Amino acid sequence: MPPSIDESFLALPLRQLADAALARAKALGAEHADFRFERVRSANWMLRNARPAGSSDVTDTGYAVRVVHGGSWGFAAGVDLTMDAAARVAGQAVAMAKLSAKISAASGSTARVELAPEPSYGEQTWVSSYEINPFDIPDAEKTALFADWSERLLAAPGISYVDTRLWAVQENKFYADTAGTVTTQQRVRINPELTATAVDSASGRFDTMNTLAPPAGRGWEYLTGTGYDWDADLEQIPSLLAEKLAAPSVEAGAYDLVVDPSNLWLTIHESIGHATELDRALGYEAAFAGTSFATFDQLGKLKYGSPLMNVTGDRTVEHGLATTGFDDEGVRTQSWDVVRDGTLVGYQMDRRTARLQGFDRSNGCAFADSSSHVPIQRMANVSLQPDPQGPDTAGLIAGVERGIYAVGRNSWSIDMQRYNFQFTAQRFFRIENGRLAGQLRDVAYQATTTDFWGSMEAVGGPQTYVLGGTFMCGKAQPGQAAAVSHGCPSALFRGVNILNTTAEAGR
Repeated sequence: MPPSIDESFLALPLRQLADAALARAKALGAEHADFRFERVRSANWMLRNARPAGSSDVTDTGYAVRVVHGGSWGFAAGVDLTMDAAARVAGQAVAMAKLSAKISAASGSTARVELAPEPSYGEQTWVSSYEINPFDIPDAEKTALFADWSERLLAAPGISYVDTRLWAVQENKFYADTAGTVTTQQRVRINPELTATAVDSASGRFDTMNTLAPPAGRGWEYLTGTGYDWDADLEQIPSLLAEKLAAPSVEAGAYDLVVDPSNLWLTIHESIGHATELDRALGYEAAFAGTSFATFDQLGKLKYGSPLMNVTGDRTVEHGLATTGFDDEGVRTQSWDVVRDGTLVGYQMDRRTARLQGFDRSNGCAFADSSSHVPIQRMANVSLQPDPQGPDTAGLIAGVERGIYAVGRNSWSIDMQRYNFQFTAQRFFRIENGRLAGQLRDVAYQATTTDFWGSMEAVGGPQTYVLGGTFMCGKAQPGQAAAVSHGCPSALFRGVNILNTTAEAGR
C-alpha cells in the first residue's frame, strides 16, 4: 500500500486556521493571500567505531500568512493554534505590507508586486515515493545496522576509525490561498553516510573515504537493498583507502577528465543550478549569495557548453529531494529545459520573478524551509541528461590516452557569479592509454563554467546515470536550507586545468 499523509498531521485544525487567516486578509483588502502550515521532523543518529555517539530528533511546527496588499508583500508567522490567533497573524501580515508600501514609496519606487497567473486546483493531496517511513523503524534497529556496517570496515587492515550518520526528514505541509487551491503534502527523505579513516603510523599521514550513496527521496528501504548496493560500496573502501593513502601527488597541467556522477552532480549544482536561478540572474541575491553570469539578456543566446549539453529543471522526478506536487505558491510542479544543445533556454522561477520577466506562469520553484520563513525561489532538481546511445564509464575512459577520473564529491570553491570554480574529489585515478592506473593525491580541477562545459566531448549513456544531491543547499537572508537532487551520467571533458592543491597551498 502506498504511504499516506500522517494522520496526526491531518488531525490538526489546518483548514479552520487557513479559513480564519484568509478571511481576515481578504477583509483587510489583500489582493492575494496564502496560508502555509508546516510540520518538519528532522532526526540524526550517529555512531563512532560502531558505538552510539549521539542523536537528535527535532520537530518544528507552525504556520505563516503571506499577502500582497497595496502592491507590496507582507508576511507573518505564528504557532498558536486558535482561529483568533490565525486571524491576528493575517492582520500582522497586512500591517507589514502597508509598512513596506510606505518604505517603498519613500524610496521613490513605483514598482508593485504582481504574481504570474496560476490555475486554481481545488483540494489536492500528494505524497512522495517511499516504502517504509524511517521514523517507523526502532532506533535499536537503526543502530544495529550501522554498527554492523562499521564493524565490517573496522575489521579491514588499516582502518582506524569509522563514523556513521543517518539523517532522516519527514515534511508535512498544508497550503491554501485566496484563489481556491488547497494542498496537503508529505515528503520523506533520507541521507546515510559512512566515513572511514586510515592512518599511516610511520609517516603520520591520514586520509578518509566516504560511501558514495547519495541522499534520496526514499525511506528505510534505501538501507536494505532498494536503490543502492551497500555491500559493494562497503567492500571496496578499505583497499581504495589504502591505495589513496600511498598515492603519488599529481603533476599540475592540462588533462582529459572523466567525471563520475558521484562527483559531477556537485559541479552541476554550483555552476548550473545556482547560475540559472532567475532571482540571481536579476540581481536579487546579490547581498548574500551572489548573482549570476547567466544574465537574463542572454536567454536563448548564451553558449553554456558543448552541443551535447542538455540540462533540465524538474520538480517531478521520482525520489528527487526537491520533488513535490505543488510549490509554496500553489503552482503545480513541472519539468522544463534549462540548457538545450548547449544553449541557455530556461530559468528556475517563482510567480513574482516569472511575472517580472513576462513569462506566462511560474515553473514551481517557490519554497520555504519552515513556517517561520517566507518562500523564496529555490532550486529544482537540475540534471544533465545522458546520451541515449552513450557509452558506459569504462567506454569513456577507454577514449583517454592521458587523463584523470574523478569520483565522489569533496570540497569546492566558486565565485559569486558562478563562473570561476575549482572542485576536488574523494578519489582521483590516473588514466593511461584508456585504462585506470592507480590513484593520485592533491588534485583539483579548475575552469570557468562555460569553458568547462564547452570542453565536454562525450556524455555517458543512461546506464551511467545517477541521481545525486544534497540535504543542505543554503540561500537567502535569513538563511534557509533546502534539499535538492541532481541527476547526471559520467562525462568526458578535454584539456581541463588540473591543480596540485598542496603546491597551491604553499604559494
